[in-house]
Amino acid sequence: MWSADKWRDYELIDCTSGERLERWGDRILIRPDPQVIWDTPRRDRRWREADARYQRSSTGGGAWDNRNDVGSWQVKYRDLTFNVKPMNFKHTGLFPEQASNWDWAAEKIRSAGRNISVLNLFAYTGAATVAALKAGASVCHVDAARGMVQWAKENAASSGVADAKVRWIVDDCAKFVEREIRRGHRYDALIMDPPSYGRGPGGEIWKLETSLAPFLRLCAGVLSDKPLFVLISSYTTGLSASTIGYAALTAFAGRGGHAENQELGLPVTATRLSLPCGAACRMEF
Repeated sequence: MWSADKWRDYELIDCTSGERLERWGDRILIRPDPQVIWDTPRRDRRWREADARYQRSSTGGGAWDNRNDVGSWQVKYRDLTFNVKPMNFKHTGLFPEQASNWDWAAEKIRSAGRNISVLNLFAYTGAATVAALKAGASVCHVDAARGMVQWAKENAASSGVADAKVRWIVDDCAKFVEREIRRGHRYDALIMDPPSYGRGPGGEIWKLETSLAPFLRLCAGVLSDKPLFVLISSYTTGLSASTIGYAALTAFAGRGGHAENQELGLPVTATRLSLPCGAACRMEF
């Protein structure tokens, strides 16, 4: 497991009975997590004193109980600064388990010995974009949600890379890649965190199990002649890291790359174990 164990502003304090107890800077949150299937005693008093808790509804969805009106705030990871806040569907705008991927990508960029161009697809609020910019890469950041792209710009500004070499694109990722291929634009590294399910602007249905492999084959056409890496993350239940890696190896066959595949995890303070939080494939060339 690739465990994100370098955090100071984030801590997974405990997890039990389908919920996480987390510290985000100076805020304490409780959020649901379907991976937490065990039932252990809630000894930490912060279970009772959390600033906000996301509670699922029996009819679907859910809502935040903001006991202390947490608002929005910032958390830092090494030299990166992110803006977070309670959002719909239990999220905060940041996935802390991705920190191990940010570190890996940044190290690859810094040690490449050349200028690296990165295409970040399904780029959300831009944590990976900011990490790549901080490492010295130029980045093209693509997400279909205008609000998420604006949030990513704010994260870049908070991290001091607002004026770095970055293009902010609001677009469907597949359509954008198709246009980049026609325009002859190529990238040395690809980063992507595709959703489990979604719809494109024309009503196109995206389902990871059936859409990922052809999308990766498409993305092979936008890689440069000297690719550095491809980084793919997934939160789709039942889809293993090895499956993602196999799809990547077949899509980018002939490039001479090799892939490592692992679960992403977060260390749990109460148990000293790591909670699995997703899967990733890191492919190098």
